Order: sequence, then C-alpha cells, then structure tokens
Amino acid sequence: MTAPLCAVGAIVMDKGRLLMVLRDREPLKGCWTLPGGRLETGESMHEAIVREVREETGIDIDVDGLLGVVERIVRNDDGEVSYHYVILDFVATPRGTAIKAGDDAAEVRWVPVGELSSLKLTDGLIEFLSDRGILEGRKPRL
Repeated sequence: MTAPLCAVGAIVMDKGRLLMVLRDREPLKGCWTLPGGRLETGESMHEAIVREVREETGIDIDVDGLLGVVERIVRNDDGEVSYHYVILDFVATPRGTAIKAGDDAAEVRWVPVGELSSLKLTDGLIEFLSDRGILEGRKPRL
C-alpha cells in the first residue's frame, strides 16, 4: 500500500433501525458495519455512496449530508499496515426498505439500534454512532 484510500459509508435509518451489512471480504470479514466502500476514479463521493449502498443492499437512497470522518488502519500480525482507509460517513434516507445482500455483503439487515451492541461490529463503530446520537434511534441532524 502506498497511500490511504478514500471510502464512504452510509448511515441509513428507518423507524429506529439502522441498515447494516455483514462483510464478506477483507478487511474485517465477518464484522457488521455500515454499507459503503471505496471511491472509484472520477466518481464523486455522492455517486460512490449511492452506488455502494445499491450494490450491497439493493436499495436506492437520497444522500442528506456528511456526518463525520473515520480513519481505519488495519495492521497484520507483524504490525505492518494491511489497509488504511479514510472514510467519509454520510446520512442518507432510504427510498424503500426491501433489502437483499449483494456485492461484498454476506448478509444485510435492518437492525434496531438497541440491538447493535449484540453484533460483532467493526472497531469504533458503536462509539461513532453513540457520539452522534444515533443510538437513541433517531436520524442524526447535520
């Protein structure tokens, strides 16, 4: 790896539930996280988040705005950097709620925010959501 990669994530809520995906690929295979992924060359962040959510969950969204930035650095057993992402997390509104896993998602589901702590989440996700009031079950204000 020569430089950090830029990625986007989506905070999509419906009736106190958060849209979550179970990662089917590295990094962090087997962990639950927000839908999202890397930007492609020439693609805007808005285009990327709409595409990634559709590819992973099968739904379309309206992007409401940027909520926060997260840096994820994953090291191997020798302490070398395997993955380094700068992730821009956006709040989005679903256009529908019928979901199906696709792309690199092993599973996708609407999770009541009160049940998030029972899942194996990516490191720091619960704190990020808590700091922004999302664990209270309401859509965050931008």
